[in-house]
Amino acid sequence: MAVRAFLPFDDRRLHRPAEPVETITETVRMIWDDMVETMDAMPGVGLAAPQIGITLRLAVVDASDKRGQAVRMANPEVLHASVQLRKHDEASPNLPGVFALIERPRAVTVRFLNDSGESEDRDFVGLWATSVQHQIDHLNGKLYVDHLTPLRRKMLVQKSKKLGKA
Repeated sequence: MAVRAFLPFDDRRLHRPAEPVETITETVRMIWDDMVETMDAMPGVGLAAPQIGITLRLAVVDASDKRGQAVRMANPEVLHASVQLRKHDEASPNLPGVFALIERPRAVTVRFLNDSGESEDRDFVGLWATSVQHQIDHLNGKLYVDHLTPLRRKMLVQKSKKLGKA
């Protein structure tokens, strides 16, 4: 396992949809292992493969109080989203030093291939739901700043660059 480097915000791979995963292989499992280690080193509660330059629809999420509960997902898709919304400060290591308050559904039901290669439907609530949706955005070529007005997005990107981190 290894901690991987993050792509800078302006890297095109972050702004394009990732490729579907056909089957869960040992290579996919090794990528997930690196992703969990990288997520834990941030620290963060989720990571999508494109953030580290791998253009596959892979994500990991661990919003547990204690580490070691990471959910590994391939090709995650939201089947159902609650009407009730939740606001949460979101950030990304691809745009370090800045964050924004984003409103998303409080709960989602997600279908994905799990680490056994089986299709699984799982409900996520609260921070888990926020993180899963954030990662799915990454897999679709979007970042949390894409939910902001163009002016607010530009201000955050400029601030991150000014901090010398983007």
